[in-house]
Amino acid sequence: MTNPVPVKILRYTALLGSGMLAGVALTVLFLELALRDLNGPEYVRVRQAEYAPFTWFIGVLLVPTFVAVLLLTLRARSERTPELPLLAWAFGLILVALVVSLVVNGPINVEQTDWSVTSPPGDWASVRDRWQIAHAVRTVALVLAFGCLSAAALDRPLGPSHP
Repeated sequence: MTNPVPVKILRYTALLGSGMLAGVALTVLFLELALRDLNGPEYVRVRQAEYAPFTWFIGVLLVPTFVAVLLLTLRARSERTPELPLLAWAFGLILVALVVSLVVNGPINVEQTDWSVTSPPGDWASVRDRWQIAHAVRTVALVLAFGCLSAAALDRPLGPSHP
């Protein structure tokens, strides 16, 4: 992929997407910390209200970001560019966040949509805690991935020097 235009598009997609994912994850992390003071019915009401809009939004951000980082990583590997280690780390970290989402957070989100707002299950707080710990893990992964992608973009040579 030697054409610079597709590579620029991939870099912008990766940076913008990973930055937005990290920002949303950090925002949700702080929101969840604030929600710890709510009782069961209040917590369930908030979680059920946020599930639908966040699910599609994160998917819209994650898919192109994941693909862009994958393609950039494959390109760096085939062309042996110095960005490869940072891109590989970013890809791995985004993959960690995706796996955590699919294995822990997603199933809990689906489970919580069936909870009664007036009568949450007896273990609602332990389920909340599991969700929040997994979310903290994926937040750290996404922030680090954004950092790796930013460093890879900043570390690129600027091209031939002009006299």
